[in-house]
Amino acid sequence: MPDTLSNGTHEESVPAAIISIPVSDDGAQSLEAFKAKLRNAGLYQPASDDTAASHDDITLLRFLRARRYDIDKAQKQFSDTEAWRKQHNVDELFRTFEVNEMESARRFYPRWTGRRDKAGLPVYVYRLASLDAPLRKELESVPSDRRYQRIVVLYEAMTRFVLPLCSHLAAPTPVSSVTTIIDLEQVSLSAMWSLRSHLQVASTMATANYPETLSTIAIVNSPSFFPTIWNWIKTWFDEGTRNKIHILGKDPGPTLRLLIDERDIPQSYGGQLPWKFEDDPDLDDAIKKVIDEMPKGPVLFVDGSTVKS
Repeated sequence: MPDTLSNGTHEESVPAAIISIPVSDDGAQSLEAFKAKLRNAGLYQPASDDTAASHDDITLLRFLRARRYDIDKAQKQFSDTEAWRKQHNVDELFRTFEVNEMESARRFYPRWTGRRDKAGLPVYVYRLASLDAPLRKELESVPSDRRYQRIVVLYEAMTRFVLPLCSHLAAPTPVSSVTTIIDLEQVSLSAMWSLRSHLQVASTMATANYPETLSTIAIVNSPSFFPTIWNWIKTWFDEGTRNKIHILGKDPGPTLRLLIDERDIPQSYGGQLPWKFEDDPDLDDAIKKVIDEMPKGPVLFVDGSTVKS
């Protein structure tokens, strides 16, 4: 089908980037060379008899893919991210973040449905209309530094709990990214304008410090003014991310069902799952066998188990 917008935004019959591809021989060689370069720079410690590696292969590969396996550029981004993590004391921030505040903060950001797509990637939904005027006012009342910390903590929860959990279920294929449905139904231009700074901060931070964690991004129920919105937001993302954004229109079900089983698609988008944006994750049966229920607050998923951070 023809493109509806330029700059990597498409309306297509099959969304791109839906399969997690095992690392090729060349990719494995690049990974080993990347590890050696990082180790020489004091940025990486390999595993020893009694300690795990400082960073897992999935994380390192995300940085390599983000820079198209250019090791020097990947090292620069990785080094910048490590400095950013120290500046914001990310590990301690996540470990000590207050449970109720963390759970409340989920209302303002993409939420995990508790389901996975056909490739095993977790499915997130962001319904912008749910951020109504009272919620936007509440968000604006939070100091900007604290809003930033909330975004960081929720990204840490995704990369340290949700993605490892889904990798455990998809083994031996690692899961390092998410599939996201962005719902623009009933969103006014003024509401988008009021949220633009908030969304830009989150997008820019994620692109810089959590590269390659977004797989397919399906925009549904896009309003007639979406081209105006796209002109605002396209500069927030690198080209690789822009190429993952797809416009599915008012009837997304047929296309989403190519990517996600119907039972795992929310009813609002043509599936069978009775889940709304305001709901907690509705875990699928395989996930329930592993964790029983979704834990609250900052937790990790390590070696097949939930671990308090």
